Amino acid sequence: MESGLKGHKVAILATDGVEQVELIEPRKALDAAGAVTHLISPKAGAIQGMNHDEKGDKLPVDRELSQVHASEYDALLLPGGVANPDTLRMNQDAVQFVREFMLSEKPVAAICHGPWLLVEAAAVSGRTLTSWPSLKTDIKNAGGQWVDQSVAVDDRLITSRKPADIPAFSAAIVKQFANRLDEARADEMSEQSFPASDPPPGPTSIGGEGAALTP
Repeated sequence: MESGLKGHKVAILATDGVEQVELIEPRKALDAAGAVTHLISPKAGAIQGMNHDEKGDKLPVDRELSQVHASEYDALLLPGGVANPDTLRMNQDAVQFVREFMLSEKPVAAICHGPWLLVEAAAVSGRTLTSWPSLKTDIKNAGGQWVDQSVAVDDRLITSRKPADIPAFSAAIVKQFANRLDEARADEMSEQSFPASDPPPGPTSIGGEGAALTP
């Protein structure tokens, strides 16, 4: 059932070694909510999904990282798996892609080992988030506050710990992405209607209560 995500574009950044269920299930939820999702990777063709330690499916890549810009998308999803974010955090283009989403205050969701990319992008200081427990020290050393809960929401950042959290994670990203994107749209419309140099009109100019009376 489509919701407030209709027409919005969500980037999913991943590479070989991604935990398959952490990509597929949240993506299904986003697609069902009306979002347009693209699997983006540094490599073309397909990436290798994993079911824990076993190889899963080959997942087709929609767009290569070198051919996209964060400005083309409204939100970002970072699935986990161990090899996937560990490889991506060594790729400066991938790190910069994540950093641009965070700097532009677009909604970002990460699960399991996915927050490794947030740490590498210097984007966790002062934030509260969760992850696979082994990332706790990395997050704390980067200035973040780590919590042990199924979903942590810190403004536009949504994080979860593990595959068992996926139902709650998927529900949270659909809700939070829609809410945050609605807020961004409202702010944009307000700025277009009343540019920063022009204060909103007062009652007199719009003829409302308190307008000047004509003698």
